[in-house]
Amino acid sequence: MEIENGMNQQIILKQRPSGTPNTDTFEWTKTPISAVQEGQLLVKTLYLSVDPYMRGRMSDRKSYVPSYELGKPIEGGVVGEVLESQSPDFHKGDFVLGGYGWQTYATVSAKTVRRIDPTLAPLSTALGILGMTGLTAYFGLLDIGRPQAGETVVISGAAGAVGMVVGQIAKIKGAHVVGIAGSTKKIDYLINELGFDSAISYKGDIPLHKALATACPHGVDVYFDNVGGEISDAVLRRLNKGARVPLCGQISSYNLEKPDIGVRPQTFLLINSALMQGFIVSDFAKRFPEGIKELAQWVNSKQLKSQETIIDGFDQTVNAFLGLFTGDNLGKQLVKVADPSHG
Repeated sequence: MEIENGMNQQIILKQRPSGTPNTDTFEWTKTPISAVQEGQLLVKTLYLSVDPYMRGRMSDRKSYVPSYELGKPIEGGVVGEVLESQSPDFHKGDFVLGGYGWQTYATVSAKTVRRIDPTLAPLSTALGILGMTGLTAYFGLLDIGRPQAGETVVISGAAGAVGMVVGQIAKIKGAHVVGIAGSTKKIDYLINELGFDSAISYKGDIPLHKALATACPHGVDVYFDNVGGEISDAVLRRLNKGARVPLCGQISSYNLEKPDIGVRPQTFLLINSALMQGFIVSDFAKRFPEGIKELAQWVNSKQLKSQETIIDGFDQTVNAFLGLFTGDNLGKQLVKVADPSHG
């Protein structure tokens, strides 16, 4: 992808969605590329990330991050290549990780990106297993879940980007790992490729509560919750004494127009002296180097596998995002926008 007439393509938030977003939620625009000033970089997008949390930012309501502004590009993780630098800390050809989102180019402050070493791992992993995805799994499971050898760890959304990393780390720690996913393909992958002890389809013929009873005969010690809703209702009923529940996501409710009313968790937490703690990965920002170092060691020793679903083409970004809510992706969902200019 070359710079075309000095123009930058962007996908902006056109209107706030009611329920599930669709193509009318977004608008494709072109805007001139801004000149690079002192302390800035011109970055070409190579890969961009689409993530479930983005749905929450499309609504105008209080959350842990500000809502997206109407008429502005959707913000999110990006791996890019520096085309021009007015900063002594970066040079043309450097690869960087930033958060400028759904656009083909960006003129950004050098202070808002960090350099990526392409010799350590593929560039795309900076948005996945060696980025926020892996760090979310690492800190959520180890700091809140605290799995012990022999304990049972259950993960909802287990074939998603975070879930599959959680399961593998739990296996490294010696736990009995049970994943919940939505298709036979995903179940097979979790068991046969990632080494989960068991996996359950929430769309299967066997009711989920019965499948859980079979897969977790000794109850649940750690439940890593990515999904919420009826799946979590079923798991909470099987918590053991002293169980821990890292609350990472609630994708089942992101597109609901009215609050989800289901089983209330207080009774299960009380009678089992259990802990449920919500978190966001930025809570652990000061410890990111620790997490990346440990994750990289597991990746390099083949203890930790990475799975990505990559769709080619900036024009496919919205389709890739909408596919998150129908379970199209296996692992981290990325959009490849361009190839590097060199190497």
